[in-house]
Amino acid sequence: MANTTASSVTVAAPKSDVMAVIADFADYPRWATALRSADVLEAGPDGRARTVRFTLDAGVLRDTYVLAYTWDGDEQVSWQLAEPGTVIAEMTGAYHLTARGADAEVKYELRVDVRMPMPGLLKRKAEKMIIDTALKGLKARAESLADGGSTGGPR
Repeated sequence: MANTTASSVTVAAPKSDVMAVIADFADYPRWATALRSADVLEAGPDGRARTVRFTLDAGVLRDTYVLAYTWDGDEQVSWQLAEPGTVIAEMTGAYHLTARGADAEVKYELRVDVRMPMPGLLKRKAEKMIIDTALKGLKARAESLADGGSTGGPR
């Protein structure tokens, strides 16, 4: 993906467990900061979501939009905007998972465009904050489940 922002983290859990957390959209509000809901609109034959409606509440940025997902086993999931919101005009991204022994390396790529003017540097900084927050939440949730925990802790 051109013009994307990316970051990665190592998660102390098998990549299949990490991908299971990524695929569990109903649980996103527990660990994905600013997401108020994630509703699967359509599932594929493998049971994984094809389209998901998200409701975002990040202070000044509030929106509802739909993403379309493409899954490649436990190796990768990518998405693109299927229905834009009132603020979010474009969004593409992907999680790439690689086994590192018993752990998983997770690379997250994201590109977001909004309907309001925003300098490129500020946009990249916002994307980096979104990615880092998402990776931190994903890591905490996957490691909690790998350790036998059933909740992501208090919100």
